[in-house]
Amino acid sequence: MATRSIAIKETSDLTERDIDRIIEMAWEDRTPFDAIEYQFSLTEDKVKELMKRELKFSSYRLWRKRVESCKTKHAKKRSDAIDRFKCSRQRAISSNKIAKR
Repeated sequence: MATRSIAIKETSDLTERDIDRIIEMAWEDRTPFDAIEYQFSLTEDKVKELMKRELKFSSYRLWRKRVESCKTKHAKKRSDAIDRFKCSRQRAISSNKIAKR
């Protein structure tokens, strides 16, 4: 297995704008945790920690329940036909590190 060259960030190193974007990406069904890690160098566990800290507990529980049943959030559960991080119909986002089409 290849080693990762991405340095894992701590959630305390993130700006408020980064945190808002991570929360938005985490709520989106089609955005996998791999995309969040690619853009912000946060593992799935770190995203879960951030969500637990930033959301109300009831919102966090709803999100966790939704993520557990969502096949598109985890690369291993995704269909092989999906080979991109974002939907082709998704509107361009400023400050997005992923190349835009």
